[in-house]
Amino acid sequence: MNSKKILASIITIGDELLIGQTIDTNSAWIARELNEIGIWVHRRLAVGDLWNDIWKALDEEGNQSSIVLITGGLGPTADDITKPLLCEYFQGKMVVDQGALENVKNIFENILKKPMIERNLKQAEVPDVCQVIPNKRGTAPGMLFEKETAQTTGSKTFFISMPGVPHEMKGMMSNYVLPMLRSSFHLKPVIHKTMITAGLGESFLAERIKNFEASLPNTIKLAYLPNYGMVKLRLTASDNNPATAEILNDRFDELYKLLKDIVVTDEDKTLQEVVGNILKQSGKTVCTAESCTGGFLAHQLTSIPGSSAYFNGSVVSYSNAAKENLLQVPADCIEQHGAVSESTVRFMVQGALAALKSDYAVATSGIMGPGGGSEEKPVGTVWIAVGNQWKTEARKFHFRFDRQRNIELTAVNALNMLRMFLQEQHP
Repeated sequence: MNSKKILASIITIGDELLIGQTIDTNSAWIARELNEIGIWVHRRLAVGDLWNDIWKALDEEGNQSSIVLITGGLGPTADDITKPLLCEYFQGKMVVDQGALENVKNIFENILKKPMIERNLKQAEVPDVCQVIPNKRGTAPGMLFEKETAQTTGSKTFFISMPGVPHEMKGMMSNYVLPMLRSSFHLKPVIHKTMITAGLGESFLAERIKNFEASLPNTIKLAYLPNYGMVKLRLTASDNNPATAEILNDRFDELYKLLKDIVVTDEDKTLQEVVGNILKQSGKTVCTAESCTGGFLAHQLTSIPGSSAYFNGSVVSYSNAAKENLLQVPADCIEQHGAVSESTVRFMVQGALAALKSDYAVATSGIMGPGGGSEEKPVGTVWIAVGNQWKTEARKFHFRFDRQRNIELTAVNALNMLRMFLQEQHP
């Protein structure tokens, strides 16, 4: 096919998405994967389990995009209507696919060790007008349909239906759908350059680089992506011209120089990845002593593959007794200053270093809410400390959100304090 911009639409199906019972992570993941190979997502649409609404979405998105990706509604229950609807939409009839049948039998007989019922066997039925996409991670096969639409006169629009279970969908996308799309379209990857900043809010950041932004050519777009006290800045080339790519790199270098004092990383990486890389390169280890974050900081650090090379462990010392018994925080320190205090988190750091035999430690203690605050220490008051055996730094924060966001903000700021402390030790 030609090299024009290839558009895709993503339709996620299920009442649970519309009422907020299930969070749609599928479309975000799919969009990132498509963008990576040079396909532009035109629209993302969530639709309930209603026949007419799904049918209308197929019509509208098929007339806008060359690729329509659909997730959800392929299960064995009565509310899963995607497969019969697609059969009627593409004017086919239901048949048993032998490969899908063998897959279902194998899962029940050899993996689950359970008998099959008629409802399970129906998972192997597909419209005879589709190309079956094997599901190596579940029982519902995917389906590929082709149809000429207003968008693809003289060629075809791909309609690709996949399960709503993220693990199953990702397997299909990685093993079949993405390779098929690469071979079917003339694609050039979209060029992004990303940096992450901390310490300056979005509006102040925009003011600081307003002249830079105004000078950007039409082929390069700057996006601000704020999240939890940090701002991600992304430059994107909107065409595939090699000259534009070179300009993009030059402008990114210029932006980095303007913001060097607040740049966390000049790559699209998480804070925990940045911290992990510093620790791996220096051959050092870290541990956490957590009160208000309840292990969330340790979870963030261990979410990175290979983190066992530098993460020794965590002490979740939620109660005062745990702080005293596990981290050797003096009782008179807590009595005099309170659990949420500079003195306490400093002792927590030193206690964790000794207990977990690490080079560095991070400690958190705070009041996450909604209750527990006082006039002196309102909800959202947090103390964070980071240090090694020779030096400890502590800082007080005031967050103003709900409990979950306060926990997440505490973890982000703790990781950033750790990053800055590590960079001072290992410039």
